[in-house]
Amino acid sequence: MITSAELQSGKGHRDENFPVASALIQRRHRPAILAFYRFARAADDVADHPTASAEEKLHLLEEMDRTLTGELDSAPEALTLRRVLDERKLSAQHGLMLLEAFRRDVTKLRYADWDELMDYCRYSAMPVGRFVLDVHGESRDTWPANDALCAALQVINHLQDCGKDYRALDRVYLPQDAMAAAGAKVEELGADRSSPGLRQAISDLARRTTQLLDEARPFASQIRDARLAFETTVVQRLAEDLARKLISRDPLSQRVHHRKSALVPLLLHAMARFARTRFSRDRRAFALRHSP
Repeated sequence: MITSAELQSGKGHRDENFPVASALIQRRHRPAILAFYRFARAADDVADHPTASAEEKLHLLEEMDRTLTGELDSAPEALTLRRVLDERKLSAQHGLMLLEAFRRDVTKLRYADWDELMDYCRYSAMPVGRFVLDVHGESRDTWPANDALCAALQVINHLQDCGKDYRALDRVYLPQDAMAAAGAKVEELGADRSSPGLRQAISDLARRTTQLLDEARPFASQIRDARLAFETTVVQRLAEDLARKLISRDPLSQRVHHRKSALVPLLLHAMARFARTRFSRDRRAFALRHSP
């Protein structure tokens, strides 16, 4: 039987669209976040491998599941994460939910509508942010805003990679009803350039993603840890810019990823936003503490 090591893509946390365990995060929290990332990356590489069979993929994902829950010790990334969770007295819930998303990646190639896609995001994206919040000891009151941001990040990734996902894996995350409403066909994702209908569908989905980002705007102000709050502000700003690009650009024929030269003004804008929101948050807290 094939092993997960044979399916590794070689992609690491520095290759992602958004910061992962960056220097903004307190040093003591980074190992746990990286352990979770490497677990997720290993599972993602299994689910996305272009030549492994569905049976092989599901077997390896089950091995990761059983290692995470303590039945086996054979999946290295899951074993490392399990030890981190034990050390920090954290639940395996978020990792197990991720594995459900990767099983769906193996067995489910189409999504009927936005609600189905959001249900997928409930497993594939929201647990990532929730894990980071749990590592920091943040309140679960932050979860609704976290979920909106994480879902938005996931949809942005789907829109960026819609052509590649279709060509390599015959996997389409763009909801079928959105494509039908725009007069687009799935086969058009294999072209070098989007048809007018496909372009409309992508643009409409990007606009819907901006609504998720609007819901996520209060998130950073809800986070107690200032460094995590700042990283969240940066991620939010980067996501807003990518969603805006996807409204007006064609991911099949145009670049919709950030160039390094574009990051500086976005980071400066995020810094200014963080300073404003943090000052307002601290001022409100001070007023509450000193109110008669």
